[in-house]
Amino acid sequence: MKEGWTYKKLGEVCNVLNGLWIGKKEPFVNVAVIRNTNFSKDCKLKLDDVAYIDVEKKQFATRKLQVGDIIIEKSGGSDKQPVGRPVLFNITDGDYSFSNFTSALRITDKNILPQFLHYCLYGYYRNGETKRMQSKTTGLRNLDMKAYLRLAIPYFETAEQERIVAELDLLSGIIEKKKEQLKAYDQLAQSIFYTMFGDPIDNPKGWEVKKLGRVCTFTQGIQVPVEEQHKVKREGDIQFLRIIDFTQGKEEPRYVTNKNDKYVLHEREIAIVRYGTPGFICYGKNGAIANNLFKIKPNQNDMFDFYFMLYWLRSDAFQASVKNKQYGAALQAIKFNTIQGIGIILPPLSLQQEFAEKVEAIEQQKALVQQSIDETQTMFDYTMDKYFG
Repeated sequence: MKEGWTYKKLGEVCNVLNGLWIGKKEPFVNVAVIRNTNFSKDCKLKLDDVAYIDVEKKQFATRKLQVGDIIIEKSGGSDKQPVGRPVLFNITDGDYSFSNFTSALRITDKNILPQFLHYCLYGYYRNGETKRMQSKTTGLRNLDMKAYLRLAIPYFETAEQERIVAELDLLSGIIEKKKEQLKAYDQLAQSIFYTMFGDPIDNPKGWEVKKLGRVCTFTQGIQVPVEEQHKVKREGDIQFLRIIDFTQGKEEPRYVTNKNDKYVLHEREIAIVRYGTPGFICYGKNGAIANNLFKIKPNQNDMFDFYFMLYWLRSDAFQASVKNKQYGAALQAIKFNTIQGIGIILPPLSLQQEFAEKVEAIEQQKALVQQSIDETQTMFDYTMDKYFG
């Protein structure tokens, strides 16, 4: 706590509501229920996969979410993602409740702004406070709500809360807009690909087609036991590349000893995920790939340009082809020979290189946008730590 500031305990400024189970006694009412899957990693509410379930009308009457409620993930989590994520409910239309793996905080102290309290609780989560409050039983992590309600909340005047919220909202909004700009650049590059080469599966331009396994070599990654992975680089070591290293930039790298170059992915080489998220494309890093990835490398250097191959593999047509051929219920997967059997178009290398020049110009713009995101994120992190660190 900061010297000179006034604080109140979380339990002094809000009430706690427990989530809903699926109804057992009629009458029922069908409502949208916020679950853990509706929490983003940066503690924002996502409504792209909301479940609708039948709940008891009597229970729903006391658990209907109100604008300004803060939903807390109290059960679930993982080694990389502790419980305790808070999201602010700000939906004005429709009937919503929340699942039994969550709780809702409803503010009783009218001096506390919901947006301010959400940022405060997000700050505690970012700083690892909820990780120290979680217990693990039967595979689940559970948040100690009694300890959680003892968290100290800065007690500012309403005007000061509004100023802090506006400052953080501005920075957060800039980051979101810049991320949308990155997506737009990727969509532009993919659009240029389709314009120049056509749909790579339907092949309306009549390019020569060969099986991918005939023109490329596939190499599966290596199985490295956890105890042989280490987080400090030693002489002769190389980074061990897992899927998470391509999807989460802040993941702490792990290193292994590897003397076989065939398992090494170089920066302008491509790997494909075999299971979990089959077909996901990994590139842009140097290291030894894990065994749930396989490297795909053209047999002839003058047959494919890197960017052509990358956008061919990332195309909706190729990804749909992979999705149609994957197998498994709990764990989706794709076989080597399935990928090898997909036909790849062979446009002239000169046309591929023309496409690559356009993509490289887009990548330069993306790099500037990413730099802006990183700088704004640093400002956001600093501001969060200033008030809630």
